Amino acid sequence: MNEPAVNINRTELRAQATALRLHGLLAHWAELMADAEATQRVAQWLAWEQAERGRRSLERRVRDAHLGQFKPLADFDWSWPKQVERAAIEDLMTLQFMADAANVVFVGANGLGKTMCACNLAYQAVLAGHTVLFTTAGHLLGDLAALDSDSTLRRRLRHYAAPDLLVIDEVGYLSYSNRHADLLFELVSRRYQHKSTVVTTNKAFADWGEVFPNAACVVSLVDRLMHRAEVVRIEGDSYRAKEAQERLAARTRQRSGKAAARSKP
Repeated sequence: MNEPAVNINRTELRAQATALRLHGLLAHWAELMADAEATQRVAQWLAWEQAERGRRSLERRVRDAHLGQFKPLADFDWSWPKQVERAAIEDLMTLQFMADAANVVFVGANGLGKTMCACNLAYQAVLAGHTVLFTTAGHLLGDLAALDSDSTLRRRLRHYAAPDLLVIDEVGYLSYSNRHADLLFELVSRRYQHKSTVVTTNKAFADWGEVFPNAACVVSLVDRLMHRAEVVRIEGDSYRAKEAQERLAARTRQRSGKAAARSKP
């Protein structure tokens, strides 16, 4: 093997091997670095190892995030909503809000792409190396409220408080008890000013009293979510209703075409 045309920084190689905890390799470091061909091979091995670990780490974080299937932001029809802050959404994809431990709230009626935007935001965070968890409000609060033991509840709260980014989807689609409200307040308080939370909701914050009727903590809950939060409002008619109408129109045209073909002599 010819000596590499580009000089290899042996100090950086050793730092990589140390970070990867390749102790067997490090034990024979001196003899490996004494030979140019061996040094080149070590550089290649380390590159392979880093790439493979990065791939597996990404797969694990995507799996643990529970994102499921979602459309990429490139498929978002920006012309359909009557109001959508495209610049704000695209700026959020830089993840600067996470560096500030700020929250994001997508507000809008059903079928306007709130969940799609939240999932794309979560996926960008995964790609950037962050831990992410996506859940619906119904699943989250049902999970927490079902726990009777204080110790079990504390562990579960730690589970939801741990990710760098927590996405809570569909707040406002169901009504919840005071206990549910208290549990959500506890979770939001644990993450407050430490880690970012993304919420999608079909109700303005002024209407959250309908989601958590008679809950004393609603004002404080909203206050913590809103403090230093980016609120993105999407207004218009449902994408899903639009797509259903388009499918119906396409099927009608197809049937009409078949009927016309059959009627020809």
